[in-house]
Amino acid sequence: MRALFNPLTGAAAALAVSASLAWANPYEDYAGTTLVVNFPAHPHYNAVMKVLPEFTKETGIRVEVDQLQYLKMRERQTLELTKNKGDYDLIAYVVFSKADYVFADQLENLARFFMNPKLANPRYDAEDLIDGYVQNIGVAGGTKGYLPGKTGSLFGIPFGSETSVLAYRKDIFEKHGLKTPETYDELLEVTCRIPKLEDGMGGMASRAASGHQASHAFLLHLAPLGGRVFDDEWNPIINNDAGVAAANALKTIVDCGPEGSQTFGPAEAAASFSQGKSAMFMDSIAFAAGFEDPSKSKVAGKVGYALHPEGVRRGSQTGGFGIAIPRNAQNKEAAFLLMQWLTSKEGDLKVAMAGGNPSRFSTYQNAELNAKYPYSATFGEALKYADPDWRPIIPTWGKINADIGTTMSKVLTEGLDPQEALDGVADRARAIMDEAGYYTWN
Repeated sequence: MRALFNPLTGAAAALAVSASLAWANPYEDYAGTTLVVNFPAHPHYNAVMKVLPEFTKETGIRVEVDQLQYLKMRERQTLELTKNKGDYDLIAYVVFSKADYVFADQLENLARFFMNPKLANPRYDAEDLIDGYVQNIGVAGGTKGYLPGKTGSLFGIPFGSETSVLAYRKDIFEKHGLKTPETYDELLEVTCRIPKLEDGMGGMASRAASGHQASHAFLLHLAPLGGRVFDDEWNPIINNDAGVAAANALKTIVDCGPEGSQTFGPAEAAASFSQGKSAMFMDSIAFAAGFEDPSKSKVAGKVGYALHPEGVRRGSQTGGFGIAIPRNAQNKEAAFLLMQWLTSKEGDLKVAMAGGNPSRFSTYQNAELNAKYPYSATFGEALKYADPDWRPIIPTWGKINADIGTTMSKVLTEGLDPQEALDGVADRARAIMDEAGYYTWN
């Protein structure tokens, strides 16, 4: 859908903005511009829609939003980014699209915008942006091609980014004297203990459906249990002891989970928890607002939040969305001004107060935010362990990710041996990487 906000136009808009500022107006040259942006139908961007009128009021720049379900958004972007002149001035993209878009030269390098003193706000304070989110969402060309490094560049800003935390039923844990799990051993033990204590209740609801969801769930455990998909020379190591441990952990969680767990996507897993059918849920922070909404959730006010448990190390996921300027955008400078406004300290706090996910450390430390959303303090602590390398963001990832998901589903539903399953994934991943040229210099 498209929504047009506060249609201030031309000189009238510029005059309104100028009158509200005691200093030179950096937006004056762009007042009356209409930006067309592409955002997903997602709780964070629903919050963004609430604050966009303030941007228009302050700057005189109008914003027309094409808000689509994620898969439709991706399809639309695939078409739009290949045009000589695109319809979109600013896009939101999910993290694993970064490699595809940058490799195809479809996103603007943001350096020239931040170098322009007429555009770059000196009070933007980029150091306040959450490191793991910036590394995961925005940087390409550095270490491994998708992480920071001396050759890296910034192509996007995190906006609607997420990390993983453990949600649990405080009342159930208190009733049975259970300790909030801090380690994977404790997590797996209590996961299978819950069904014995509460009739009809699963231990933990998890993604597990064949394809991307099963892969996501497996990778969620791989990093904290000490694993990686590849070593530093792109040799697949997904089938080592850590990989097998992650597969076994996921199988234990699903086997001790609520009825139908093998078919759960994120929405189904979240619904199981919010409707009281599971005692725990470990996934993105984006689901917390729904759990605390009494009109949708039976567990509102009964949920505790804890850090992603520690295995060999702590390592919560990083994912979600960022925003970028397409190379074929027609209003790039005005788009940068919107990007900068939304992700500034003030903009980030506005969106967070409206129910969005913060992208800044200072927002998570804000007393007003923590009073309104008490779980934010735990989320801010979890970000210290956000792992930007929990999955490789490379152009070949789509094929490998799909194979992991299909194979893990066979482990969960058909009893395929985890070691055998991951050995097959490793062999096929090596063939994909070889064909793509990753061993050319070996």
